[in-house]
Amino acid sequence: MTIMKKLQLITLLSILSVMVNAQSNPLLGSFNTPHETAPFGKIENEHFLPAFEEAIKKGEAEVQAVVENQEPTTFENTVVELERSGRLLSRTAGVFFNLVSAETSDELQQLAQEVSPMLTKFQNDITLSPLLFERIKTVYNNKENLELTPEQHTLLENTYIDFVRKGANLSEVDKQKFREISTELSTLNLKFGENVLKETNKFELHITDKSKLAGLPESELEAAAQKAKSKEKEGWVFDLTMPSYLPFMKYADNRDLRRELYMAYMSKSFKGDDLDNQENIRKMVNLRLEMANLLGYDTYADYALERRMAMNSEGVYKLLDDLYEASYKMALKDKQEVQEYARGEGFNDEIMPWDWAYYSEKLKEEKFDLNDEMLKPYFELSNVIDGVFGLATELFGITFTENKEIPVYNEEVIPYEVHDKDGKFLSVLYADFHPRPGKQGGAWMNEFKGQWKEDGKNSRPHITIVMNFTRPTETKPALLTFNEVETFMHEFGHALHGMLANSTYSSLSGTSVYRDFVELPSQIMENWAVEKDFLDRFARHYETGEPIPAELVEKIKAATNYQAGYLSVRQLSFGLLDMAWHTQKKPFGGDVKQFEEAAWKKTQIFPVIDQVAMSTQFGHLFAGGYAAGYYSYKWAEVLDADAFSLFKEKGLFNKEVAQSFREHILEKGGTEHPMTLYKRFRGQEPTVDALLERSGMK
Repeated sequence: MTIMKKLQLITLLSILSVMVNAQSNPLLGSFNTPHETAPFGKIENEHFLPAFEEAIKKGEAEVQAVVENQEPTTFENTVVELERSGRLLSRTAGVFFNLVSAETSDELQQLAQEVSPMLTKFQNDITLSPLLFERIKTVYNNKENLELTPEQHTLLENTYIDFVRKGANLSEVDKQKFREISTELSTLNLKFGENVLKETNKFELHITDKSKLAGLPESELEAAAQKAKSKEKEGWVFDLTMPSYLPFMKYADNRDLRRELYMAYMSKSFKGDDLDNQENIRKMVNLRLEMANLLGYDTYADYALERRMAMNSEGVYKLLDDLYEASYKMALKDKQEVQEYARGEGFNDEIMPWDWAYYSEKLKEEKFDLNDEMLKPYFELSNVIDGVFGLATELFGITFTENKEIPVYNEEVIPYEVHDKDGKFLSVLYADFHPRPGKQGGAWMNEFKGQWKEDGKNSRPHITIVMNFTRPTETKPALLTFNEVETFMHEFGHALHGMLANSTYSSLSGTSVYRDFVELPSQIMENWAVEKDFLDRFARHYETGEPIPAELVEKIKAATNYQAGYLSVRQLSFGLLDMAWHTQKKPFGGDVKQFEEAAWKKTQIFPVIDQVAMSTQFGHLFAGGYAAGYYSYKWAEVLDADAFSLFKEKGLFNKEVAQSFREHILEKGGTEHPMTLYKRFRGQEPTVDALLERSGMK
């Protein structure tokens, strides 16, 4: 039997195997649902492991077909065919890992620990294959003669560099070491996040004496009473989810209870028990360093930043240091102002972290006559949805229609069809707004399915935005804080990046861009949240229907830079902590708390509290993709302020500027270098001037 016939037989057997299994496993067959969305109602936990096993087999056969192709090596039959391989596996993983984040259970978490090494092995088998890498090198070394489009050139560059960065040039001994490191890192990443979620879920503050809750608005008391009722308890229950934690810290007069809640929140996975993450951090930091050294880099940051706009540690530290110089004195003034205000209120102790939100909120109300309770009636969730979606319609011409025929993983999730201005289908958007025990904290955007083009068809994406917003109560609809409105707009900006994707190759599509560029589309959307012309379109009182008063909008605008120095330094502290962990040149075996305090010492304006730690719950670094990349939020602030200044100049809803942003940023994904795309939109490289001016630091 010839090699080609063997190959055809392998492919045929793989297809037949999938077809047979698809009859009993909904993850393996065609999704006979609107837009081929995941059939959540038919998927059981027991389906995932066999689906992964079958999808990996199919993916292996597809990759093997590339390796054993006897025709002359070309860009199409090697780089493009490799790009197209593994789609069944990507689809399965898209469903599974989104559920692990948004609708998890002990069983799913156990499955994730089992599946993650399988996926790492599959990826390593590809990037560590000498025969496959030889084919890619052949194409790469001939790239000057191929007449590639910019997108094809990027795909080739990315593919070659990705193989090198994942060990393709290593010796066989070092390749085995790379496998061991990457496998262990994948399981530790999951374990870190699981520990934080379990810590979050296990704590509750149960109060039966209402006098202890003085200062809390009636709406927060109602929400806490409803939470208690759902747990079949009397009184009020508060927990560590944001809609419960933040209002308590802002409004509760009882300092002892504020301290108790703060200590619970800030000591997550830092208690020396089975949910402690300190050893996980040591292992992950050292494994990342070992991997970087194996690949020829001095530090993990050197490795990570090579594929970022900042390029190296020096670029990151220059940004952080420049912004530190501009904001630290302002941060000290912010603290002094709050301290003096507290003294005026009869509080003579030193301001501690559990006092900060409480007195800051009171000072803000005194200075600007503004607080969350004044604004929330105007930000009823359904109206905010209309406003945010309406902004996208105004800017880009796209429309959103709820489609209840699209299956969802939880009854609270709202599925939308998104169409372009010409009526063409663009995307599915899942919106998941409220906290649940099975949902990770925070807010994020992700995809169940990416976007790509093939054989004349533009395969459109399935995007999800997940948040933890204030729930409705028995007497009130979901009324959002202004911060929640901004969070919605942030994640929606990411969603636009995914929904409007228009690339040929899925690995270059949507949010598949440099980490320090990915926050531009999200952060720029937040700018509209303080603009009167935007708020006037949807912010109406949930009871009377009256539009938000002009004077209230002016107060929002006036308060925009309230404590800008403190907030800037707080973000910088996280960036410095991240860089400290990932610029080490020797294995770390020390005390996590001591290391943390030394790393961000120059940014800290409160006394050290021994029993709390940020690192042990810092999911961005140890359960996400921001290792040596947290600075990107500040980097993107420079970009978004500079980009939004063009809208301010030309008009908030200027369609030409919006279309340019869509064409050069949102649609292009990672098809070209981000600075090339940015300059094509903006006409110049960004400067920090717009950010400093916007934040009142100039």
